[in-house]
Amino acid sequence: MSGIPRPLSDAQITACLAELPGWTRVGDEIVKAFKDTYHECVHFAVYVAAKAQEVSHHPDIHLTWQRIEFRITTHDAGGKLTEADFSLARHIDAIAMARGATPEAMRDIPG
Repeated sequence: MSGIPRPLSDAQITACLAELPGWTRVGDEIVKAFKDTYHECVHFAVYVAAKAQEVSHHPDIHLTWQRIEFRITTHDAGGKLTEADFSLARHIDAIAMARGATPEAMRDIPG
């Protein structure tokens, strides 16, 4: 990323989310979870970490038994949502599809 990214407006965020099935806005983050075997979730995390390093934008990753959750926000923009967050979400979805990870319905998540 070069410079400080500009936060998106609520209308822009809504439009971006409409193009990313399964991603949910929770406060100033976008969140999505997948289910798979524990070991496949670990592999998934490693693939996402490699892509995150490549694009210099890193999600929070929460790994539990047969479930992995990604939370994305742009810390450089004061913890607000930017285009970089939605770009990373598209990368995560592509990795999930290639690995056969199943999207999981979101649980009640505190904001």
